[in-house]
Amino acid sequence: MLQAIEHLKRSDPVLSAIIDRVGDYSIQFRQPDFENLVRSIVYQQLSGRVAAVIFGRLAAAARPKMSHSMTPESVLKLRPSRMRKLGLSTQKTAYIRDLARHTRDGRVVFDELHGLSDQAVIERLTQVKGIGVWTAHMFLIFALQRHDVLPTGDLGIRTAIRKAYGMAELPTAAEMETLAAHWRPFCTVASWYLWRSLEPSAANASL
Repeated sequence: MLQAIEHLKRSDPVLSAIIDRVGDYSIQFRQPDFENLVRSIVYQQLSGRVAAVIFGRLAAAARPKMSHSMTPESVLKLRPSRMRKLGLSTQKTAYIRDLARHTRDGRVVFDELHGLSDQAVIERLTQVKGIGVWTAHMFLIFALQRHDVLPTGDLGIRTAIRKAYGMAELPTAAEMETLAAHWRPFCTVASWYLWRSLEPSAANASL
């Protein structure tokens, strides 16, 4: 990632200052599989702590014996009422079950996603109820490890840009795309640094 960081620092002085404050690039990746897309659905619009508890319950209930990961079949064996008792909302229960059916029936094949373009991955995943562009962007970044993803719908990124670039309001998607023209082809790296810039440790690093 040295090439990416050098490019970003050279092309954008504001981002360069953020990179200096935050320090080393240390993004954490997850497996690009069914279970981790289920995790993304669980985490939608919840605090990380609450989502982790609910996902932990679901994983314990849905992982087959002698297996380290849940499967579409093991999820579909759970009754919707059981899933709701684990802490999932009615909507998220429906979303997860729809993903399980898409995966079981071969409409979403995780092994094929590596060979698709970013846009094709988004189109494939957003066929599933409850998976929008934001969730697809997160999967591209943290599971498929794509280097040039700009999550224009992410509130954290929008907040970081408004703060760093002195904007009066949160930027629109079009404004973000204009700004990101200088970052390509490393928008994922820029986005990670923008997320980290909001953390207190990054804000206080220069004090």
